Order: sequence, then structure tokens, then C-alpha cells
Amino acid sequence: MSVEHRVDERAAGAAEVRERDIASLSFEEALTELETIVKSLEGGRATLAQAIAEYERGTALRRHCEQKLSEAEAKVQAVVEGKAGLVLRNVE
Repeated sequence: MSVEHRVDERAAGAAEVRERDIASLSFEEALTELETIVKSLEGGRATLAQAIAEYERGTALRRHCEQKLSEAEAKVQAVVEGKAGLVLRNVE
């Protein structure tokens, strides 16, 4: 197995761990971390490698936040008028 192949496998494994880590975050937790990353990137004090890593994590956090917002929007859209007033329609 080549060194490049082992490095690629490690990077893929690390990315999978980060994705699982992000998936466990609430919307608020992910947004707070994303805001911290944006401030850090705007500060411009990180090395190029650190900035790239932060950008990648920020991108994953943004996707996670968008997914959480889509889920919340679907729930809001599921509120319908019923005989007893407003009810939540099962959207799953």
C-alpha cells in the first residue's frame, strides 16, 4: 500500500468522524461553532492549513444547519387546521 493511499484513507476516516460529530450537534450548537469559525477566518491569524481545515468544518456545519432548518420548516408547514383547531400533521 502506498503512502498516498494510507494518507487518503486516514483523511477519509477523519472526515467521517467529523461528520458524525457534527451530526450530533443541535442547530444552536452548530451555529455557535460556525460563528466562531467565521470570526477566526475573518481575523486572518491562522496558518493556511488551519484556515483550510476551519473552512471545511465550517462548510459541514453550514450544511448541518441548513438541514436542521429544513426539518423545522417541514414541521411548521405540517401544521394544519383540524376540527379541534391547529394540529401537527405527521410529516415523517
